[in-house]
Amino acid sequence: MLKIWGKLIKDSKIIRDEVVESNVEGTYQENLKACIIDLCYKFDISKPYWLPANLNEYNKRLKTSFNQHNFMEEIEFDKFEIEELGEKKR
Repeated sequence: MLKIWGKLIKDSKIIRDEVVESNVEGTYQENLKACIIDLCYKFDISKPYWLPANLNEYNKRLKTSFNQHNFMEEIEFDKFEIEELGEKKR
């Protein structure tokens, strides 16, 4: 099971946050993708694009943030952060 904490941040303040879980049969990446899709649905935002910097940061720290560069449309927040919670089994 994968548990991800998602936060929308504006002016250095958390304006929305949610914790989602995924336990689909499949790979770690499939579970991560399911969590991100669930968070985006709950926040009513489009799915961000993963840039190489996001991948590197997530692989090192199990968290990353997405800003305007990761979205095709204008966003009404400064950052969308995701962070893995719980055990660090990968």
